Amino acid sequence: MFPRTIAALATILALFAAVPAARAADGAATIKKDGRLVMLEAMKGELTRSMAKLELAGHDAPYFISYRIVDQSSHGIVARYGALFDDRSQREAKIHVDVRVGSYERDSSEGVDDGPFFLGDGGGPSYLASPDAPLTPDPDALHNALWLLTDQKYKAALSAWLKNKAQSVYALEDDDRGDSFTREAPARFVQDRVAFDFDRARWGEVAKGLSAHFRETPEIFDSEVRVTADKIVRLQVNSEGTELVTEETLFAVHVQAYTRAVDGQLLDNSRDFYAGLEGQLPSPQVMKKETAAMVAELMALRTAPVIDPFTGPAILAPEATGVLFHEAVGHRLEGERQQDDNEGRTFKGQIGRAVLPAFLTVVDDPTRQNFETTALNGFYRYDDQGVAAQKAVLFENGVLKSFLLSRRPVKGFTHSNGHGRAQANRAPMARMANLIVTSTNRMPYAKLRARLIAEAKKAGKPYALIIRDITGGNTNTSGYGYQAFKGVPRLVYRVDVATGKEELVRGVEIVGTPLTSINKIVATGDEFGVFNGFCGAESGYVPVSTVAPAALITELELQRTVNANQRSPLIPGPWAKSAADR
Repeated sequence: MFPRTIAALATILALFAAVPAARAADGAATIKKDGRLVMLEAMKGELTRSMAKLELAGHDAPYFISYRIVDQSSHGIVARYGALFDDRSQREAKIHVDVRVGSYERDSSEGVDDGPFFLGDGGGPSYLASPDAPLTPDPDALHNALWLLTDQKYKAALSAWLKNKAQSVYALEDDDRGDSFTREAPARFVQDRVAFDFDRARWGEVAKGLSAHFRETPEIFDSEVRVTADKIVRLQVNSEGTELVTEETLFAVHVQAYTRAVDGQLLDNSRDFYAGLEGQLPSPQVMKKETAAMVAELMALRTAPVIDPFTGPAILAPEATGVLFHEAVGHRLEGERQQDDNEGRTFKGQIGRAVLPAFLTVVDDPTRQNFETTALNGFYRYDDQGVAAQKAVLFENGVLKSFLLSRRPVKGFTHSNGHGRAQANRAPMARMANLIVTSTNRMPYAKLRARLIAEAKKAGKPYALIIRDITGGNTNTSGYGYQAFKGVPRLVYRVDVATGKEELVRGVEIVGTPLTSINKIVATGDEFGVFNGFCGAESGYVPVSTVAPAALITELELQRTVNANQRSPLIPGPWAKSAADR
């Protein structure tokens, strides 16, 4: 689960054998032919020079340096009302430099500002090196960019290191605090180029066609179809010997629409389609069908009654269950949060203890590329600290087994499990990838629904709830705030206990405290659903997925949404069917 050096090396060797597209990073015959390897050699050269010569007289030299370049090419098309509103392509390459002073046991990372605004204490104007990398394979230009950034980061690290040593005169050593940085075996892997085909003309027509459907429903006053295609090339080297080149592509179609309920509440609905390859996206016919269903849901919500705040039994659809675990559990298992005094540290000291219901197991597996026929957003081969992606068993039969780990150790765990992730040139931290919830207490949906009604009767409730769709959620993990999470459901159905009749309702959001809410789960469905999306945290936005079954919760709390009720547009829109209404 947490491999030592020899196991990590075995993983790397297995990857070389299992992926025909991979080859050794030091293949001299390919260096001149592949611009990525030209840049990788420049990174290695500047890193070697910095490790050998970078030292302020009378002070410590760096013990570790790493360089990461994230080269991202993007295409984006936006259509509204049947016409293109935006059509652009861009490319940028960003550099992240990590310079550490001290030792693996205790270093400058504790207290250093890794952001772009470190100015020093000298006063007056200060120079900040650009984080941009050249877009063409120009070693000299890259050497210069790395030289300036490395110098800047070394000075910041050395300043933080000296401050940390000064503070240790007064502060007692925390016995629960782990080391500053893990020791990892070097990884070497070069992935062959991944094709990045994007038929701009075709997708422009698809976007226009989908967006034109909203003209048939004048009650929808605004809508958008957004098609995106992204390719990310990562180059990584560090002073331990890691040399990595990886590539990934992600294609998406986002359809969103807005209307207002009869009482003025703003309502929105959406469909999101993701795929690793352009050809894996659904056909226009499938997306058209999903768009029509989305419109039907919005129109039903316009006249749905507003529900009062509720506490009682509910069934969460698989996607909603996944979001619940992501917000209530996943973020609280991120390794850095176990070490930070400003965090609530919900699970600190709980390793080996039963925390969740005994029938639940939770893992995070970035090596999982698909679930059945659905591609998972959270797949990757190496994380942003150069560590091979690994499956992490977080809870097994309800017992807490481990955390999501970057190279910032947690006491009791001496190695990363490949979850150090970041957007562009931000500093990596432990993040979720593919969070997968499984259960041994499964039952068909009909039986789960029957038990829902039974639980509501037992609790003396006139109705129960079924949450069939959810937009996402957020959570507060800070030690200075309440340990709570919020989910934003889109489709909520009220189930009459006496008749079993379902009625669509609106105007509520899920709230709760993490451990209390999860431990109210008493059974799950026997079918799984995938929620693909992006997750934002301190290290930026990263692609993630959840895989989970439907869940029956004996007590779920919903509160009224904060929403200003406003008037709809005063005159009918241009798409009104009657000319007299226009």
